Amino acid sequence: MGQGLWRVARNQQLQHQGYSGQGYLTREHGRRLATNSISNTNHRKQAQGGIDIYHLLKARKSKEQEGFINLEMLPPELSFTILSYLNATDLCLASCVWQDLANDELLWQGLCKSTWGHCSIYNKNPPLGFSFRRLYMQLDEGSLTFNANPDEGVNYFMSKGILDDSPKEIAKFIFCTRTLNWKKLRIYLDERRDVLDDLVTLHNFRNQFLPNALREFFKHIHAPEERGEYLETLITKFSHRFCACNPDLMRELGLSPDAVYVLCYSLILLSIDLTSPHVKNKMSKREFIRNTRRAAQNISEDFVGHLYDNIYLIGHVAA
Repeated sequence: MGQGLWRVARNQQLQHQGYSGQGYLTREHGRRLATNSISNTNHRKQAQGGIDIYHLLKARKSKEQEGFINLEMLPPELSFTILSYLNATDLCLASCVWQDLANDELLWQGLCKSTWGHCSIYNKNPPLGFSFRRLYMQLDEGSLTFNANPDEGVNYFMSKGILDDSPKEIAKFIFCTRTLNWKKLRIYLDERRDVLDDLVTLHNFRNQFLPNALREFFKHIHAPEERGEYLETLITKFSHRFCACNPDLMRELGLSPDAVYVLCYSLILLSIDLTSPHVKNKMSKREFIRNTRRAAQNISEDFVGHLYDNIYLIGHVAA
C-alpha cells in the first residue's frame, strides 16, 4: 500500500517536471537530431569555404583508375622537360612506352654533356648515322674501361673519335668528367705530366683565398696518400698557377711562388694535425703563426692567422 502511493506520487512529480518516459525519449531524440543538424551545417560550411574533400578524393580515385598520364598527349616541350629529369636507365625504360619521345636526340645530348662536359666530338660535324644515344653508351663503356686501365680507356675514346690525341683535349675531358676513378686518374696523371700541365692551367683561382683554392685544386687532382715527388710537383704547379691568377694580390702581400709553396705545405701539415685522431696535442694558432713565419718571414701575422682559422673551421685542404 505504501509502495503504491510512493509510485503514484513519483509519477505525478515527473509529469509536473515534464520528464515522463515518453517525454524523456522525445527530448533525447530531439537533442540527437539537433547535434546531427549542427554537424551537417558545419560540414557544408567547410565545403563551401574550402576544398571539398569528397570531390577531391573522388577525382583522385578516378585518376588512379585511369593510370599514368600519356606524355604523347602533352605539348612536346612539357613532355621533354619531364623526361629530362630521368637518368639513362630510366630513359631507356621510358622508350619502351614512349619510343619517339624517349629516343629524342636532344634528351640524350643533354645526358652526354651533363656527365661528360667536354669531348672533342662535340665540336665536330657529326658523321653519317651519328646518334647521341650511341655516344652515351660509348662514353659509359670508355669510362668503365678507364677505371680498370687508364691507358686502354683513353685509347678507346680515341679509337671511337670521341677524343683527339692531344694533351689539352685529354685534360679538358678529365676536368669536365666526374665518373673517372680518382685513384686510377692519379696514376695516369703521374705518368702523363704533359696532361697534368694542361689540367692545372684550366683552373682559375682569381680572388680566391689560398686554402679554398687549394681545396678546389685537390678536388680535380687528388693528392697522393704519402709525401713524395708527385706531391711536390702538384704543390709547385699549384703555387705558380695561383700566383699567375692573382698578380695584384701577390704584389700586395709580397708573396712569390716559393712563399706560396711553403704556405701550402704548412696548410697540409696543419690539416693533418687538426683532423687526425691520432694527434692528441693539437697545434695552436700561436704555434702555427710562429712556425710559418720562420719559413716565410715576409708574411704578415694577420694573414697567417686567417689561414689557421680557415683550416680550423672548414677542415682539411686535401680531404
